[in-house]
Amino acid sequence: MSSHSKAGMALEKGGARCHHKVLRDNIQGFINPSICHLARHGSMKHISSLIYKETHEVLKGFLENMIRDTVTYTEHAKRKTVTPMDVVYALKYQGRSLIQWLNFQYQILLYRTMAESRC
Repeated sequence: MSSHSKAGMALEKGGARCHHKVLRDNIQGFINPSICHLARHGSMKHISSLIYKETHEVLKGFLENMIRDTVTYTEHAKRKTVTPMDVVYALKYQGRSLIQWLNFQYQILLYRTMAESRC
């Protein structure tokens, strides 16, 4: 009888191996045309090529902080599923209240409708 265990022999014979998902820098999925589209939405006509890298870095930092705070709220509630309220609370914790943003958007919409009705 050999001193090898059955698990060790399986590896020697080319047995099954565990597959691990390799995590990459997923922020690169936010491609340059997307940044260009957001800039055009913000009324910018021309964009320097250096803006794209800077935008990736800023977005990555924002998402890291946002996800960390959101997961903290989820773990504190002893849940494994992230709820929309966890995201709202994390935004509020960072001083970026979603409700304030929605109120601002509503005020812009209201202003535009009032301006159109005057014509």
